[in-house]
Amino acid sequence: MLPTGSRGPNVVAFGGGHGLYATLSALRHVTDNLTAVVTVADDGGSSGRLRTELGILPPGDLRMALSALCDDDEWGHLWRDVLQHRYVTDGPLNNHATGNLLIAALWNLLDDPVKGLDVVGRLLNVHGRVLPMSNVPMDIEADVDDNGHHKVIRGQSLVAVAPGRVEQVRLIPESADAHPEVLGAIQDADWCVFGPGSWYTSVIPHLMLPEIRNALKNSSTKILLALNLTNDVETSDMRHADHVTSFVKYSRGITPTVVLADPTSIDDLSALDEAVDAVEARLVMRQVNQAGRGDVHDPLRFAAALRDAFEGTITDVSRAD
Repeated sequence: MLPTGSRGPNVVAFGGGHGLYATLSALRHVTDNLTAVVTVADDGGSSGRLRTELGILPPGDLRMALSALCDDDEWGHLWRDVLQHRYVTDGPLNNHATGNLLIAALWNLLDDPVKGLDVVGRLLNVHGRVLPMSNVPMDIEADVDDNGHHKVIRGQSLVAVAPGRVEQVRLIPESADAHPEVLGAIQDADWCVFGPGSWYTSVIPHLMLPEIRNALKNSSTKILLALNLTNDVETSDMRHADHVTSFVKYSRGITPTVVLADPTSIDDLSALDEAVDAVEARLVMRQVNQAGRGDVHDPLRFAAALRDAFEGTITDVSRAD
């Protein structure tokens, strides 16, 4: 369990990859009481190779989360860069990230994924803690409609770039257990944050583990859903309103307390407003992107929006005339 810090609410952030990195880069400015819960379905690149060759959890998204939480001094920046460094060679080390190899070595030595991540966290003096959603490597399988042709696609790296409309996603194995410390973190949380990130391959998988759903239902935590700035391939046919209804579908009825959206990225405000009203949530509209980069989150803008949403101090500008 994350020890209580001196500042901010107790927050659990769910996701993976670059989306979770953006969330954590903002949340570290808001609270010291922070737990990142990371998907374990990556099967591409360095992570996929290590997962296959060593039979371990894919370390890449866990490495990204640790990097986002590193201490903001010379030591932290150095080790963040070490973790993120990738080798460019003509040999078997090509495209491996140093952090992936370090995490894999600690898992081999300690035989405990969480202990290994905690050791890296101490090395970086991270602000918070990083946990895998499960101790079991998982696969994502999707039913995709590609111009009237039904396809079943398996593998996170393939689902993320599959053309067509994603109709349904599944986790394999469906019976996998959530990590016990994740369930404890949810129980202690003031807020649970979902998104931004690759919708079907980083955000939604957390909601498909029955133990995580039950923990969310049985806790007093509030839920913030941060919508993406742009759509990727897997959600190219979705509006922002569709993300809200999709969240409720895969969570089997769990509804967000707050939906956070950037007004500069919304082209379906009326539909989004109706979808948020339908689940009795509060729509918070704040610009969180970088100046001149509509597809990239600004950590300080995002942090200010999250802080105000947690404190309930934002006026619902979507209903302001």
